[in-house]
Amino acid sequence: MSGHGAIKQLTAKPEALTVEWANGAVAEFASLWLRDNLPEDRDPHSGQRLIDVADLPERPRIRAAAVRGDSLCVEWESEPRPASFRLDWLASQACGAGEQRPEYSARRWLRGASLDASRDFARASFGEFNGDRRRRLAWLTRLLQEGVAFLGGVPSNDAAILEAVQPVARVLETNYGLVFDVRSVPQPENLAYSDLGLGLHTDNPYRDPVPGFQALHALRSSPDGGDSLFADGYALADHLRSTDPEAFALLTQTPVPFQYRSRDADLYSERPLIQLSCRGEVRAVHYNSRSIAPLHLSSRDGAAFYAAYRRFAMLLRDPQYQLKFKLADGDLVVFDNQRILHGRTAYSSAKHARHLRGCYLTRDSVYGATAVLRRSLDGERR
Repeated sequence: MSGHGAIKQLTAKPEALTVEWANGAVAEFASLWLRDNLPEDRDPHSGQRLIDVADLPERPRIRAAAVRGDSLCVEWESEPRPASFRLDWLASQACGAGEQRPEYSARRWLRGASLDASRDFARASFGEFNGDRRRRLAWLTRLLQEGVAFLGGVPSNDAAILEAVQPVARVLETNYGLVFDVRSVPQPENLAYSDLGLGLHTDNPYRDPVPGFQALHALRSSPDGGDSLFADGYALADHLRSTDPEAFALLTQTPVPFQYRSRDADLYSERPLIQLSCRGEVRAVHYNSRSIAPLHLSSRDGAAFYAAYRRFAMLLRDPQYQLKFKLADGDLVVFDNQRILHGRTAYSSAKHARHLRGCYLTRDSVYGATAVLRRSLDGERR
């Protein structure tokens, strides 16, 4: 064994083990954590845990530890059975499970105007995506890293969008159905179904859960207007944090009500405009000026919130942060609806019909499909 999985030095104390790996990295494993992760306490078929934390000793103490072959053997005081941990598994836990997966390493892109949609983001033909699994994995990985990716040459028919996304994820059915048509109609219940330009936004913040990803397939593109706009909400939120931390804090702490009503739907949810993870990292952006409901704030709190809200809105309007391009007939774009804000320029349906077909994808299924595909391809290499 070599690299990160080989141990150079091992120090055992009752409360923890300290491991220095061959590559110089150092990791500490608490005795209680090791006791909680005994391989024999997991079902050998499913891998699920067979015990609960209440079954563990409160303060297990390590008596001895030694490397034996490709495993680390540990003995505890007051317990008859020793334990064995594979070194490669321990090394992977030292790195952090999420850090090992490239799709969890978000690549932020702030100044979208300087980027080219066909050059700077993942793009594949419909045939390549379906026929080459390694090409599909590379495409999916970049989709999750950068938040947006493109397919070209998707057949211009109503069923093609579901065929295209089938290898990517599960489709989320909403009150709009499995799929929805984005085109101009008289008296639209949603302004997306009009000729109007739409400012940058995320879809359905009034829904719980918010749709994770969205796919849009261009069946007919307008030659005059109807250009697509995208911006990286993660990068913009981080930019706001660095330039106006007070405004950023307000937008992460203030619950914002969102509402949507139509003939057959009445949806409501509250969430901050910028949502953080447990580690304080930007996890989601929820911004939709068309569906924000009246805020329930005092005059003083409202004034501070609106100032922060306006500050963020002005960033979204700044053209330097917007990736602008026109989808051609047969193009399909998939994007992270909790990260990437999207919009469009106005167009005239009386002059040129424009028709996109869309659907929403569950967030966990996109990540899951990527992980399963990578695991399958890794298995083929061995």
